[in-house]
Formats: sequence, structure tokens, C-alpha cells
Amino acid sequence: MLEAAWKARDHAHAPYSRFQVGAALLTTTGAVFGGCNVENAAYPVCLCAERGALSAAVAAGLQPGGLVAAVVVTDVAELTPPCGACRQALIEFAGELPVLLANRHARQLHRLENLLPHSFTGGHFR
Repeated sequence: MLEAAWKARDHAHAPYSRFQVGAALLTTTGAVFGGCNVENAAYPVCLCAERGALSAAVAAGLQPGGLVAAVVVTDVAELTPPCGACRQALIEFAGELPVLLANRHARQLHRLENLLPHSFTGGHFR
């Protein structure tokens, strides 16, 4: 998964921030989906790496409960967790998801439910 995340990061389109992010998601079928951030001059249109990977997985048939693990990689010194929007998007598909944050020098494992406590999910509609 790390290799897939780094490979995706290498394709990031970040001409404004120069902040390249790669992500990889592992599904219950064993498939790995990568994603990279894609910036736009109109910043609200930007796409994060995690949601890019999630979109690819959903397009391939991912259903809620189908994620096994996530990896997020950057080249910056401080490990970078997913933004709030990405945390919310991921929790729809696996609340107890292990999320590995990595750069060239360190790795840190978290659980998605700890990164997004008191999350809002589809269960609130029942």
C-alpha cells in the first residue's frame, strides 16, 4: 500500500501549494486504489488524495464496510492526517479503519474513529 500511495503522490497536480499528497486504500477484496491531490486555481474545486482514491474504489464497486486500511503519504517533515472532509468521506465506508500516516522518515498508525470522534454517519438517519 505504501508503494501505491507514493506512486500516486508522484502524479499529484499541486502547482499552487507544491504540497503533494498520495493515498492508497485497501478493500476487503484485496484491491488497492491510489489517489493523489489535484489542485485547481479555484481552490474549492481541489480534490484531496484520499477522496480521489475513494472515488476510484467506489467506481470499481466498493460498498460501505468494504475498506480495510488507508495510507496517506507526503514529503513534508510533519506527518499529515486526512482533512476533515476526507475523514468524513472515509468513515462512510469503514468506521474502524486503520490509517497509516507516512513520510520519508516516519510512520504513525491511527484509527479513523479516533481521527474523527463523534462522527456523523448514516446511522443518524435511522
